[in-house]
Amino acid sequence: MTFHTLSQGSETPMVAERMLQRLMSAEGARLLSAIRESDPQPASVLSLSRRMRKEFDPDLVAAALTLHELRVKAASKFSRANEMWLTRAGLEQATSESIARHRARRYAGLRTVADLCCGIGGDLIALAAGPDSGSILAVDRDRLHLEMARANAELYAVPAEIRPLEADVRDVGLAGVDGVFIDPARRTGRGRTAPGASEPPLDWCVGLVDRVPAVGIKAAPGIPHDIVPGGWGVEMIALGADLKEAVLWSPAMSQLAALATVIRDDRVHTLEPVPGDPLPIRAPEPGDVFLDPNPAVTRAGLVEDLARVIGAARIDDRVAFLVSGCFHPTPFARSLRVVASGPWNEKALRARLRELDAGPIDIRRRGLAGDVDAITKRLRMDGTRPFTIAMTRMKDRPWAVICEEIRA
Repeated sequence: MTFHTLSQGSETPMVAERMLQRLMSAEGARLLSAIRESDPQPASVLSLSRRMRKEFDPDLVAAALTLHELRVKAASKFSRANEMWLTRAGLEQATSESIARHRARRYAGLRTVADLCCGIGGDLIALAAGPDSGSILAVDRDRLHLEMARANAELYAVPAEIRPLEADVRDVGLAGVDGVFIDPARRTGRGRTAPGASEPPLDWCVGLVDRVPAVGIKAAPGIPHDIVPGGWGVEMIALGADLKEAVLWSPAMSQLAALATVIRDDRVHTLEPVPGDPLPIRAPEPGDVFLDPNPAVTRAGLVEDLARVIGAARIDDRVAFLVSGCFHPTPFARSLRVVASGPWNEKALRARLRELDAGPIDIRRRGLAGDVDAITKRLRMDGTRPFTIAMTRMKDRPWAVICEEIRA
């Protein structure tokens, strides 16, 4: 037996809740501890299951093994993953701890916040952890997730009062609520919804602002910019180089139309719009610094703003790559040193790579069509120096830029 949300799987809500209660009991704690100590690998799960079934109920063993698997996966999101209560669907939609903490700072000073569609509690924990948090109304129509959210918040010993409410968020009164965060479902039984689609729909989520001015809406990073209402801000958030999600902020929460946030090693870096003149466009030259902006920057539409901050130029008005004569360390882009630059010609490129004693090749493609895997195979050399090749356009001409890592 495995955990599912209340609306999925073969288990009834009552059966799923009873299984959760059994896992939370002394017997369940003993079983989960034994599984954790065994540290099962894929090849050993079956033998461990057979061994555990000699002492524990088979359904309980199956549920515990599933929970252990989810806790292992959750370690990339949560610092206390090995003690948390999770379902597969709940973990997939849950926000990473570092992103949730960053986002919760916008709600500082609001005494009562509603976390709508709270799931297993990733954002709830962060919202309730603030020193000035008063109470958090945690709403979800999935009773199992709601119980897990309450238990997970208790695990993190949050200071705020948690008020769980099993309900459809569209039926919930918000009188006395100072701020709302909502994470609408972007999955159905058939998989992910289309970009911008959710349940409740985006229009309904945006309409919350008519009842509570301070509203944040979690969205997929691929959300089309043209469906974002006027006056609302869009923040793109990346963990390192991995773009994770978007957040729509109501006018009361942000006066900026776009933001790009990059979180590295729990340090938060946010890029805001920087108005200015149009950027110069020039070809990269050997010795230049070549910059590949973070996907949060490109999705937020802040490539030119980043260039103004670090004094860089563009190589094409429709390509996100930047070039600078000086190295300016930035969390918002990967910086490389230009070794060679010129029109795209695969034969000439192979000859130049051979001269450079090239070894491993990593191709970064922007603005130019082509099969990257096939080209990588054709350009691969037997040398020792690793290179990154930008397969791109310069002033609308197919272009190649050979780069290497900047040595400290």
